[in-house]
Amino acid sequence: MAELAGKIRNGQWLGHTGKRIRNVVNIGIGGSDLGPVMAYEALRHYSESDLQLRFVSNVDGTDLIETTRDLEPEETLFIVCSKSFATLETLTNAQAARAWSLRKLGDEHSVARHFVAVSTNAEAVAKFGIAPANLFRCGTGLAAAIRWIPQLGYRP
Repeated sequence: MAELAGKIRNGQWLGHTGKRIRNVVNIGIGGSDLGPVMAYEALRHYSESDLQLRFVSNVDGTDLIETTRDLEPEETLFIVCSKSFATLETLTNAQAARAWSLRKLGDEHSVARHFVAVSTNAEAVAKFGIAPANLFRCGTGLAAAIRWIPQLGYRP
């Protein structure tokens, strides 16, 4: 994940249409939201990045709509954080984000350039359309959760 974060910051990770990723939206609930939000909030004042980082955790569709209102799908990467990749709230938001992205991009293959996952469920992640190389496996339990948070790439 640190490698991916570096590519995004350096402009090497491009979206499906060749545009640079400028927006990263984390989709998760519970610890899959709280951990990334806490890391971001703790470190954001030390960042020189021109990336916009946003978070969606509420299953109410308004959360995703408001989060993406001023974003362009061509420049947006979604991180779907779900250990099981079966959490109803997270998958509802991920499917809505996928539909939002596909309305503009129009190509199912674009999911591979605009979605990554943090999960243990490789089968469900692949079924969603996320490329195997874009699956960042997390372990189980608190120690595993704490271990992957720094890999998100939130660094000064």
